[in-house]
Amino acid sequence: MTNLMNVQTPWFIPLWRRIVLVCVCLGWGLAEFLMGNPGWSLLFAALGLYCAYQFFVVFDPKDPVPEDKDDT
Repeated sequence: MTNLMNVQTPWFIPLWRRIVLVCVCLGWGLAEFLMGNPGWSLLFAALGLYCAYQFFVVFDPKDPVPEDKDDT
């Protein structure tokens, strides 16, 4: 279950991917709210806020280097 919510992957290193995902989630939440679906709105807004926290507060965009790689 921990891999399901793991967004700390190298695929999200480009900033534009992180911004697009957060905007899509929050935008979808807003659209659901405007269509009168508070449950789905809350779900997508929470997902957008979770992604924003993971991408812009705790995300380390450095490309991970394998520990066993030898420079010699």
